[in-house]
Amino acid sequence: MEGAMRKAHYTVRNKEVQEHAAGLLLRHLNLCDFSVKCTAQILLHVLFTAAARLTSIVATCLHLKNAPSKETIRKALLAGLPDYAKLQKALNRALAGDLPKPLRKRKQRMAIDLHLVPYYGEAWEDPKEIYRSQAKAGTNSFHAYASAYVVLQGQRYTVALTPVERGENMKTVVQRLLGIARTASVRPRLLLLDRGFYSVDVIRYLQAARVPFLMPAIARGRKPGNGKPAAGIRAFKEWKRSGWGSHQLVSGKRKATVSICVHCSKLRGQRRKRGRAAWVYAYWGLQPNSTRWVADTYRERFGIESSFRQLHQARITTCTRNPAIRLFYVALALILRNVWVWFHWERLSSPRRGRRLLRLERLRFKALLLWLQHMAESIFGVAEETPTERQGKLEYRA
Repeated sequence: MEGAMRKAHYTVRNKEVQEHAAGLLLRHLNLCDFSVKCTAQILLHVLFTAAARLTSIVATCLHLKNAPSKETIRKALLAGLPDYAKLQKALNRALAGDLPKPLRKRKQRMAIDLHLVPYYGEAWEDPKEIYRSQAKAGTNSFHAYASAYVVLQGQRYTVALTPVERGENMKTVVQRLLGIARTASVRPRLLLLDRGFYSVDVIRYLQAARVPFLMPAIARGRKPGNGKPAAGIRAFKEWKRSGWGSHQLVSGKRKATVSICVHCSKLRGQRRKRGRAAWVYAYWGLQPNSTRWVADTYRERFGIESSFRQLHQARITTCTRNPAIRLFYVALALILRNVWVWFHWERLSSPRRGRRLLRLERLRFKALLLWLQHMAESIFGVAEETPTERQGKLEYRA
């Protein structure tokens, strides 16, 4: 009630949001003016509009009446972006540009996930650019990206992003993400991982680096049948009560031992399913006091799914094969989302005793994107006509 009764005396306008987002990109990517008619600011106006409308650069240039042509914008973007290796570093600097100081002062819970963007074309230069996985959206070819994020009082910040090549070891991906986060002065207190990182190499690396982790255990081992009990992780799936155990993973000559938590709960809200289910988690470096704590703690990782949904609310569509451009569009969406989170933390939250009160209803992420779009439309105007070869006359019928 204290936050609801407090009267607001200030406002946040679309110009302030646009200047903050543009300044972040200009500062970390060192974008330069391509020409007098296509400066770096004009390029960003077009990019922000494309992100807000979820369209391509071509469609955006047709939408903005007095914007530069699609070919000019394409050349300006290619000329302004650094090479692929430097681009990755610059984008990660931009992601960390708005991180609040409390995130850097002490270790945080960090989540890592792998995100696959369906792809239907050929590789640009190297076949390793195309990641292969289970079929989704009519293809088993993807551009893959791994990201790490942290949570501060309900606010999720993306702190690291990296592309993933075909056949790349997940241990290398985790190592690279943690290195990027460390560069931003963000250190993991507990690492929450997706089931795709459940492997001997990843576990051995995290244990050697002394990083506590929690992840789902993949059900592997002998299935029950023919009078033989289940073995491996499948044996834990047969438990009817919550409990604790340990398991050893073997891959060739490499071995890794993890602690196992089995949390049993009723199946709720699922059609045609009744009874109890056993959720099996692998962890190390923790001393949990209950299986419920383990299950609830891992649920925090599901917030990254919300971040990916919001990523798709601002990712520019493209058919280019250039992996640098595709990476930039993904990073741009995450940077805009970080800007949205920063404004809620620094400008839109209500001060109160104990901790800040977040007021997400004051500015939704989609509304922020529309602000950026309206800013560009006020500058360039909106094309409300299209050329045609036919001359017609409107007929009104009663």
